[in-house]
Amino acid sequence: MFEYLSRKHDIKTFSVCPENFTGEKGKAGMALEGTGAGCARELGQGWKISPSVNVGPGETFTMADVKGMGAIKHIWLTVAIEKTRDYIIRFYWDGNDKPSIEAPIGDFFACASHQEYRQLSSLAVCVNPKNGFNCYWEMPYRKGFKITLENRSPKNTVIYYQIDCEEKKIDEDALYFHAQFRRTNPLPYKEVYTILDNIKGRGQYVGTYLHWGVKNNGWWGEGEIKFYLDGDTDFPTICGTGTEDYFCGAYNFDVNGEYKEFCTPYTGLSKVEYTDKIYNSQRRFNMYRWHITDPIYFENDIKVTIQALGWRSEGRYLPLQDDLSSCAFWYSDRLDDEYPELPDRNGLEII
Repeated sequence: MFEYLSRKHDIKTFSVCPENFTGEKGKAGMALEGTGAGCARELGQGWKISPSVNVGPGETFTMADVKGMGAIKHIWLTVAIEKTRDYIIRFYWDGNDKPSIEAPIGDFFACASHQEYRQLSSLAVCVNPKNGFNCYWEMPYRKGFKITLENRSPKNTVIYYQIDCEEKKIDEDALYFHAQFRRTNPLPYKEVYTILDNIKGRGQYVGTYLHWGVKNNGWWGEGEIKFYLDGDTDFPTICGTGTEDYFCGAYNFDVNGEYKEFCTPYTGLSKVEYTDKIYNSQRRFNMYRWHITDPIYFENDIKVTIQALGWRSEGRYLPLQDDLSSCAFWYSDRLDDEYPELPDRNGLEII
């Protein structure tokens, strides 16, 4: 598994952060001004003068603007906030003017509501004490990349970050990484929730993050997830058996009458928010499923939906009208897909 560590490679490592905005060789830690300048006033250059940046209300800050060929290997980021949906992260590949990744930072890091800290330990994403957001998806680029952070809150925020990259040759068949956020609140009666749609090209679907706000009493996860591939119309090629089944759990995530959080390399119910009994309404659930060993391949197009389905009297299914949000992750050879417009700040807020 780790044999690449003992081999020679034509790779140069660099990182972009507030101590080296350009990622240039031998240019880190040279800042003369920054958020730590006051703390370093007796020590001078080289002593943590620019560990973070301030992003004012309504501002969009460019975290990185890199030229050349290579791949992002790891991103670490933290912000001193609770409402992570006030901050939108966007990635642009190879000079494209459309973002291939556009999502609130909490959803991109599989942790939308952060009222209570929960550890998230997976291969693709980790959330570590406290509010340390980490992403390990490899993201190739051929001409360069740009990453921005939009502050939609009415307050100034401080952001610390590091983007670890490799300068290297990228194979011709390497695909671009994408992530798309969606929210429907409430879901109209008898409608299915769309996780991903209108995606063209060739690639593979690699992950789903789902934040589910339940508005009824009772179990809420009977719905099937469906993958429509390469021209599927009324019926999909892949159809799941239930929401908790898709996230690799079973029987309502219920152990001894209580929801059981779990966190594994590929899947998890990473956070359950509630106040008292297990089946009361207004619960919120954070779930992730990474298709790292079982990617879903498509040659021309892909659409992904999931049903919100509970129970009503006499053993009948109940179509739910819940608050559903998602972040879909995939690789493809296209950079021109149209994404739905993000909701405004009120439309993103979790209450």
